[in-house]
Amino acid sequence: MNVNTMRKVDQWVGIPLCFIISPFCWLSDLLRSAKTEMPDVRRTLFIELSEMGSALIADPAMRKLKRESSAELYFVIFKKNYKSLEILNTIPAENIFKMNAGNFISLLVDVFRFLGWCRKKKISTVIDLELFSRFTALLSFFSGARSRVGFTNLHDEGLYRGNLINKPVRYNPHVHVGINFISLINKALGLFDNAYSTVAIHPSELQLEQAVVVEEKITSIKTKIKNLYPEWGNENIVLLNVNASDLLPQRRWQQEKFAEVGKQLLQNFRNIIIVMTGAPAEKDYVQHVTAMIGDKRCINSAGYFLFEELAPLYSVSTFMLTNDSGPAHFAAVTPLKVFVLFGPETPALYLPLGNAEPFYLGLPCSPCVSASNHRKTSCVTRPCITGIESAIVFDRLQKYLQEKNIN
Repeated sequence: MNVNTMRKVDQWVGIPLCFIISPFCWLSDLLRSAKTEMPDVRRTLFIELSEMGSALIADPAMRKLKRESSAELYFVIFKKNYKSLEILNTIPAENIFKMNAGNFISLLVDVFRFLGWCRKKKISTVIDLELFSRFTALLSFFSGARSRVGFTNLHDEGLYRGNLINKPVRYNPHVHVGINFISLINKALGLFDNAYSTVAIHPSELQLEQAVVVEEKITSIKTKIKNLYPEWGNENIVLLNVNASDLLPQRRWQQEKFAEVGKQLLQNFRNIIIVMTGAPAEKDYVQHVTAMIGDKRCINSAGYFLFEELAPLYSVSTFMLTNDSGPAHFAAVTPLKVFVLFGPETPALYLPLGNAEPFYLGLPCSPCVSASNHRKTSCVTRPCITGIESAIVFDRLQKYLQEKNIN
């Protein structure tokens, strides 16, 4: 199913279902004393279906729960996104449920499979990382877990999803989403009583673990680059990630502006090559920008590197320029400097937890997507992203390369 279909189903089917099921949920919680007892986090399931980047942002929170409670962690995610969990391997592979959202029937079948899986795994607590999804609230309740931790709108209007979450935490739209995720963990650990997260969160709690990249992987990546571009003589590698997911296509900076920056970089720096990255399905889109740059030192690698090869690729590169998308977060598990182009969203909430620097205009209308509108915008002209000038981007990248004494 595409994103808009999912949003409509979540609204028109999810809201009535949450309303109908809420009385049964209330009675079940009353009989089991679920609201008054401390969560049993020994077998905790995290739900984050649709965002690969958010799964990485949640990693410090998951590790905190494991560190402070010795919990066994489980995760449910859409099948197309599960690779993001393999970057740091915080969740064992056998503890990940991959849900197929290819069409309504496959999704419905996997929902019933999920219910059986939860009971087989004896899930005791669910932590819903999604921002006000009725679908994940329903999954939380039907998992059978006594404690269900998730975000609540509290006194804010809208975003109704019944009372299926019995350990609610007020979502704060003014702080980084990573802080919100750790607030859910603090609630599960019983560190505060009501819906307000009153426990201070130290910046060190947002530190992301670094991927372990062995020398063998580095050698393999260099060999693959040499095969892709036989003339490569160990020049510095600059990465351009020009696409963004279909979840929010408004995040894409113009192809011609990526091309302008690429051309200027190659004209001004002899000791670099540009490797264009992307998934196999993005190959044609990436090739269009590669052709616009029109230089043999610019190589289209979309679909060439396996997902598990991204961390080694990032480890041997100098920097990456990218739209606000998954690769910006994948690179956060390495020391790679990442320049991220933000438009309809804001770096205040979604800046990657690694060595990241944003380009962001901060227009009065920005950000236009949020939890309150389920990250949907009808803006077509997108001045928040299209207004970022290539000259400004190039000047910053040029300065960075000069600081690294790259010519």
